[in-house]
Amino acid sequence: MTESKSESEKEFEPKILGFLCNWCSYAGADLAGVSRNQYPPNVRVIRLMCSGRVDPNFVIDALIKGADGILILGCHLGDCHYGEGNYEAQANYKMVDKLLKFVKLDNRVTLDWVSAAEGTYFAKIVTDFTNKIRSLGPSPLSKKSNPSIEIQLKMKAVKQVVYNPRIRKLVGRERNITLNENVYEEIIDKDEFDLLLNETLEAEYVRNQIYFHLEESPKSVKEISNKMGIDKKIIFEQLLVLRQRSLIDLSEIKGYSPVYKVKK
Repeated sequence: MTESKSESEKEFEPKILGFLCNWCSYAGADLAGVSRNQYPPNVRVIRLMCSGRVDPNFVIDALIKGADGILILGCHLGDCHYGEGNYEAQANYKMVDKLLKFVKLDNRVTLDWVSAAEGTYFAKIVTDFTNKIRSLGPSPLSKKSNPSIEIQLKMKAVKQVVYNPRIRKLVGRERNITLNENVYEEIIDKDEFDLLLNETLEAEYVRNQIYFHLEESPKSVKEISNKMGIDKKIIFEQLLVLRQRSLIDLSEIKGYSPVYKVKK
């Protein structure tokens, strides 16, 4: 008689959270059910009135709490019941995708468009995404993976970027900036905007990591650089920004090295 497989030997079944807009993708899911299209039962659905209501915080929080994958589905571009809600979803997804690349979790979140008449396509998206997440294995943030302090701190830094109102404002203005002329009668190219967004997100992400490392204990530039694996020059530049924002202060001088601490 063959012994039953242990828990670790059983095939991994991912826990996927799906954000579906009420008017299109959720109706497409209904059609898939009525049409008896087969797809994996791994997705737990949250219905929203519009994909534009999928706040980036929802995605980051779900990953932090151990979701193996996040699926965001909305109406096709141009078909949003609220005008440009799905363009907002697209802009938010772009920000989240760029941030998650820093922690190598970007392949666990996807955005797609499904109309109310595309039940078969809905089933395909869910099947393909589930198979992709299954092949990746459990999220490094899930309980099964016993998440390290390092990945938790990095996700904490990512979450803080998402909360930043200046970042939100920049992301929210992408279509206006890239489609309309500014006061100098210039239109910013999409590639140029992407470069600006990348640099802004990365700088803010690094600053947040530095801040959280200093929350643990005062550190020198070298100590922070060794912990984060980032060049000392970059660390020093971001420390200056944090001091300008009155978030950190000089703690002491050890030898010739200044030691920084979080400002109380």
